[in-house]
Amino acid sequence: MKNRLGKILFSFAGSLVVTLSLFYASCQKPDSDTKCKAIVCANGSSCRDGNCICPTGYEGTRCETKMATKFIGSYNVQETGTISPYNEYQVAITADNSVANGVLIKNLYNYFSVPVKGLVYHDTLVIYNQQYLGKVVVGQGNIYLDSPSDSHYRISLRYEVVDSASGNRIIDDFGYFESIDHSKPSLWIKQ
Repeated sequence: MKNRLGKILFSFAGSLVVTLSLFYASCQKPDSDTKCKAIVCANGSSCRDGNCICPTGYEGTRCETKMATKFIGSYNVQETGTISPYNEYQVAITADNSVANGVLIKNLYNYFSVPVKGLVYHDTLVIYNQQYLGKVVVGQGNIYLDSPSDSHYRISLRYEVVDSASGNRIIDDFGYFESIDHSKPSLWIKQ
């Protein structure tokens, strides 16, 4: 009987040690959590393996910057379309607060009195297919600096405007189909 009680106590103690060690191990944070312990991510982002995972529209090491920020401002535009002559005019890009990575482009094509909507993905501006005032506009451009010492951002914008109001489909292209019609992208220089 004594031997049997000893085996039961020994078995119970062994089970208790195994259970406690499993409980202790399950309470330990994985390495990725410990890497994120001192990191504070902004704008609803989360941390994984020591890096902030940014939601759409934000960038930076802590997701602290809206992607659209570098695009905001006034620009001098220089462009020649496939049917329009060389032209210089100004546009303004403002934030579209209805979407985190959205912008509004005022005076695009030196024609649109209604702001044209765009979306920013890192250094790319996308103008999705939209129709205003009898014309359809679509395009894409990249923002860049000419050199590290340059303080004026530039956008090379490839877009097209299709006039569908007249019944004829008249296309004014600014590098959107460069390989087909040899048009050149519109150049925007930030003021």
